[in-house]
Amino acid sequence: MLNTQPFPARAALLVFSLLLTTAAMAQDGTIYPLDAPDEPNAIPLNTGGVDDQPASESWFRQWGDPMARNITEATLTPLLPDPDKANGTAVIVAPGGGFMWLSMGNEGWEVAEALADQGIAAFVLKYRLHPTAERLEDFTAFMERPRPPAPASTGDAAPAPRRPQRDLSNQLEDAEAAYAMIVERADEWGVNTDRIGMIGFSAGAGLTMHSTLNSQTMDLAFIGPIYGGMGPVEVPADAPPMFVAIASDDFLFGGQFGLIKSWFDAKVPVEFHLYQNGGHGFGLGNPDRTSNRWFDAFIHWLEVNDFK
Repeated sequence: MLNTQPFPARAALLVFSLLLTTAAMAQDGTIYPLDAPDEPNAIPLNTGGVDDQPASESWFRQWGDPMARNITEATLTPLLPDPDKANGTAVIVAPGGGFMWLSMGNEGWEVAEALADQGIAAFVLKYRLHPTAERLEDFTAFMERPRPPAPASTGDAAPAPRRPQRDLSNQLEDAEAAYAMIVERADEWGVNTDRIGMIGFSAGAGLTMHSTLNSQTMDLAFIGPIYGGMGPVEVPADAPPMFVAIASDDFLFGGQFGLIKSWFDAKVPVEFHLYQNGGHGFGLGNPDRTSNRWFDAFIHWLEVNDFK
């Protein structure tokens, strides 16, 4: 059983100790079945289910990372800092996975643990997903299907055509419920409600941006879309400061700077780190890549902007 008092952030370490004993044998791109880990600290958000979902939640591992799919019940897992280090800032952490699975370790628990070590209250959002095949074999075949090459860099020309927009109403509802819960329990969790931000990775970066652009109930103090889409957007008048990190060899970059220009033109503070290499999905970092230092830069950015 995981202990949430007085330092719930360490709960993730216990989960990892169970997962990594087998995950260490699978540090490759092969998809392996994985028993669902215990998540005793996960708080249901009670936002409903998923229409036309034929399967129940299941887990797998790839590149040694625990991942969940067919999520129909959204949860929020607090990882709180030591009270002696807590600074009142809170961050909603949204893992990625193309809205079909969630990279719970690499882009969720590990990031939350790193934030808690910095005195920041972190909350991993396990949001609802679009349905995938019930059998892992069928899901694997889908993941390994041939795909068209990524579009070439467009430079100053018109951006590459966008993929069809997914319906993110469920995911937005989950993010709004997470934000509302943090506000409601702010005193209990030691959170300053004026310093609640959101950081997301890949699809989680997309959810972070979607929440920023469309939510009528979230008042985010700052956002950090990490290796998300880079196309231009309509920036709200009350948009928060933004920190962006992506690698130049990431297929989602493609030479686009539209997101950065949108924030710049709106005269909203923006920090942009374009790394030489790192690929996609680097989480806190991969060995021998320039993108490995992005988290340090993010923490420094929070400090300079009085969020830490």
